[in-house]
Amino acid sequence: MPDARKRGSRGFRRIDLAYVELASSEVARDINRDIVLELIRTKQPIARAGLSRWSGLQPSTVSNIVEQLIAEGWIEEGAESRKPRGRPATLLSLNANLAMIAADIRPHQAIIAVVDLNGRFLSREVIPIASDPERGVQRVIECMKNLRSSHGDKSFEGIGISLPGRVDPVAQRLILAPNLKWYDYDIKSAIERAMKLQVEMDNAANACLLSELWFGRMDGVRNAVLVTISEGVGSAILANGQLVVGKSGLAGEFGHIPIDPLGPRCGCGRTGCWEMYASSRAALRFYAESSPEIAVTGIQGLLNLAEDGDKKATAALGRQASYLGIGLRLISSALAPELILLSGDLTSAWSRLGPIVEKELGEQMLAGTPPRIVVTTDPELARLRGAAALVLQRHSGHHRSTHAGGKGQKAPKQKGRRPAGKASAGKK
Repeated sequence: MPDARKRGSRGFRRIDLAYVELASSEVARDINRDIVLELIRTKQPIARAGLSRWSGLQPSTVSNIVEQLIAEGWIEEGAESRKPRGRPATLLSLNANLAMIAADIRPHQAIIAVVDLNGRFLSREVIPIASDPERGVQRVIECMKNLRSSHGDKSFEGIGISLPGRVDPVAQRLILAPNLKWYDYDIKSAIERAMKLQVEMDNAANACLLSELWFGRMDGVRNAVLVTISEGVGSAILANGQLVVGKSGLAGEFGHIPIDPLGPRCGCGRTGCWEMYASSRAALRFYAESSPEIAVTGIQGLLNLAEDGDKKATAALGRQASYLGIGLRLISSALAPELILLSGDLTSAWSRLGPIVEKELGEQMLAGTPPRIVVTTDPELARLRGAAALVLQRHSGHHRSTHAGGKGQKAPKQKGRRPAGKASAGKK
């Protein structure tokens, strides 16, 4: 098998061959397939000979995989590459007609988008949603239907949903979402019935981390934590090159670790959780305590006040940044990541607030230097791209012969499809 370690982690699924054990020939074929699909995405347009050269696979193996991917609709043949000598080579690219619906659902609004295989946004809408889950999901469905009908020339592979809470990876049910109380509603089934498309859901932090892996910003990084800062605080863990989800998908809930037993009550029922000090809601609460006579509309309004020189707004955001750094220090002590990625509202003022976070993180380290901090450039796009990557990660290895076009319906689910993530056969 080829050595994929030097190529990093770009692609539809993280392939860490350094940790692959002896596996069946079926698993080996799936890994090879993922490698070829990854190379086509990152180096398109590319000929079969180029795929063989970059992957180290035999030309016959590459040819078989390519024919399968063409038949399933993931890739398409394009122009011929003419050389001074020899036969012209047909160039391969991802299928431009294949798209996904991505949704980033938050406590008061949802952002719905149509995304192609290259991560390009073809359209996007922001809608308000009700706190009642049935009404909220129905509004999301209506928006999805409208977006799909406006792209009648596309074939839709599925729907990916980023949620502000933890999703059981087996049951695909929301099981912990203190800021979005939709626990007892089957979001996945409701949307699948209405849209006739398979739905994949995950926590927003996991989706954001998957987006970073997908777009290759973490080449060579094997241990990282991504933290999202919005109404709450979420986190996702990459350990030894593998995404850690834990029992029932609950790994990484650092936002609900109490840091002050006398602090305010959190939506999870505990008091003094890290989220109550490091989230955007915390910054708004800090400001309201210092300026009760001034009403601020959302975190962006507070950021604007700070930009205009409001000292109390600056102090509230600085306090949030300090608590964020304290929590990151706890994460660093627990997991020893080499990289911490931050995504969310606070990052838009990183030039002012970043030094505060980094100072707190760097203090009282157990040993060595603190992990490197990198902020995502657009947290909204990261969540949406991550939602789309959920579909790609879980469907790209699923064997099917056709994609339905026009109306956006895909081929029915086949029996015996391999579960998501089987291509990464990590040590246990």
